[in-house]
Amino acid sequence: MVKKFSFSMGGIHPDKCKLTSNCPIEDAGLPDVVCIPVKQHIGSPAKIMVNKGDKVKVGTLLADADGIVSSDVHSSVSGEVLKIEDVAGSTGYEEKMITIKVEGDEWESSIDRTSKVIKEINFTPEEIIEKIRQAGIVGMGGAGYPTPIKTSVPEGKKANILIVNGIECEPFLTADDRLMVEHAEEIIMGARVINRALGIQNAIIAVDENKPHAIEILTRLSKLYIGVNIKVCKTKYPQGGEKQLIKAITGQELPSGKLPIDIGCIVQNVGTVFAVYEAVLKNKPLFERILTISGDGIAHPCNYRVRVGTPISYLIDKAGGLTDDVAKIILGGPMMGNAIVNTSAPTTKLTSGILLFREEKFIKEEASSCIRCGKCATVCPAGLRPFAIKEAVVYNGTSDELRKLHAGDCIECGCCAYTCPANIPLLDYCKIAKQEIRKK
Repeated sequence: MVKKFSFSMGGIHPDKCKLTSNCPIEDAGLPDVVCIPVKQHIGSPAKIMVNKGDKVKVGTLLADADGIVSSDVHSSVSGEVLKIEDVAGSTGYEEKMITIKVEGDEWESSIDRTSKVIKEINFTPEEIIEKIRQAGIVGMGGAGYPTPIKTSVPEGKKANILIVNGIECEPFLTADDRLMVEHAEEIIMGARVINRALGIQNAIIAVDENKPHAIEILTRLSKLYIGVNIKVCKTKYPQGGEKQLIKAITGQELPSGKLPIDIGCIVQNVGTVFAVYEAVLKNKPLFERILTISGDGIAHPCNYRVRVGTPISYLIDKAGGLTDDVAKIILGGPMMGNAIVNTSAPTTKLTSGILLFREEKFIKEEASSCIRCGKCATVCPAGLRPFAIKEAVVYNGTSDELRKLHAGDCIECGCCAYTCPANIPLLDYCKIAKQEIRKK
């Protein structure tokens, strides 16, 4: 019997709704125009290197990382740069956007487009990290932290284990699942590349038990390689949270305010590891990714390979279009994603899913008074008291009070709001609390 791992504190079991787990990855094709943001990552926007009227190819550098915490941005299509403009970003501030008219599909000649899996790693750790930097790879699990920084172990620290996050615990999303099923060997090689960069031989690919096909393929192939093993985790949300996954795999608690490397861990999303393989062994920058389109508000739920900058509206049409009674469109998963109203917005390196739901999914009773049942505290994987954080926000608690409640440790998983019998939007209050702490 296979031992299954899990974190111990809190968590919930929402319906998985993995409607597209058996849908093979399809190529989404090319829209007429792509709009590529120069900031698709945590940190500084990249410095634009092209001008209006320039001709570019697939993989051409559009913007160069500006500073240590930044990331290169590459063209996902071939064609002409139509305009470079300021647009309203997701943070409320203006951000630069490069619009390219698609003309054919001409790739940079340095990119290896063959399907052959490369199994030799003939690069030093320094060369690997530089290739990752030049490819513009960022964490694709949602945070968008530049991968070359995460792969460079700070002086005085030591990496003991690489944890490859293949949990994908959000309901509906299956992009990582299909990536592991269809590109298992490339992911294993990507883990070995990162092992080489870290100077270790200890990568664990963590997979949720609700992905039996991926588990079978990865387990079989991993036996052919040294330094990469598979561990199966119990289905529980948010098993894919960084702290929760570290606890499940290593048994170690990540202390508040500390980074995984402080206890010898590096955690990378499975999509990021695949991108590392393509960057280092195929010379391919990160300009496309797999995403899921799902929900009861789309005609044909599916998994697409999508070029960065593709309009969301193009993908919705490609998947058969909206049903008549769509009430909500969410980027990402239903627990941690964000609702949008502008379907002309582009996809980015971080777009893991587009979910469309009918109105009845969101009919909820109005919030009532907190009854101090404590359910939110019971399910919180960070061990917080969301009801107390909410009270502090409502009654103008100081940032010091919010710090004492450890509001900054909230991982914004939404377990508290999901389980609240009074329908209080506890997650919103926790987000406000974190904003107040950051102001001081």
